[in-house]
Amino acid sequence: MGVKYICPYTVVIIPIPGRETNLNIKPAPELPWQNIRDEIGPDILLFRVYYKWMRNPRNAVTLKTLVLEGNDWVNIAAITPAGKLIVVRQFRFGVGKTTCEFPAGLVENGESPLAAAQRELREETGYASGEWVSLGSVDANSAFLNNQCHLWLAKNALKTHETSLDSSEDILVEELDIDELKNEMAAGRFSNALSMLTACKIAHISQ
Repeated sequence: MGVKYICPYTVVIIPIPGRETNLNIKPAPELPWQNIRDEIGPDILLFRVYYKWMRNPRNAVTLKTLVLEGNDWVNIAAITPAGKLIVVRQFRFGVGKTTCEFPAGLVENGESPLAAAQRELREETGYASGEWVSLGSVDANSAFLNNQCHLWLAKNALKTHETSLDSSEDILVEELDIDELKNEMAAGRFSNALSMLTACKIAHISQ
């Protein structure tokens, strides 16, 4: 069976890898490109740059492509015993404004996705949970990133620690009910794609 998630706007069925499902999933066509050669580019802090010369199987044209290699990410929907969702507000340099998101972060080298999710939730918010549910993994951006984002649900999360922020972080932690979260979405403040995807999975789960 798949797992049914009711997001704030609609109902979707998302198959979980490794579980049986009654969805009729057809084999996907393969469109292999030949890798001619690789070149290592500059280190840009969060990512390692690679250039790959790839041959288009349709017309045999070779082009230089960009791949950013980086660690996997985690995105955490943490719910308190009262049913509130824990969100963080922080200034995001890419969009140049303060956003509302779920706690998230990098999976460190040698760290499991679950351990990373537990650490990021504790460090960014001071909350902890003993009930963790995997919501699956997605490609972060398959056009030029090679990493995945692992989505997690943390049930009955409680405030247990002070936050432990990096020198580059300035985070405000809040608890929102589902209607308040919808208002943040409508206002365009809760618009991070990975947080939105996680939000669409966590209101209700039934097998």
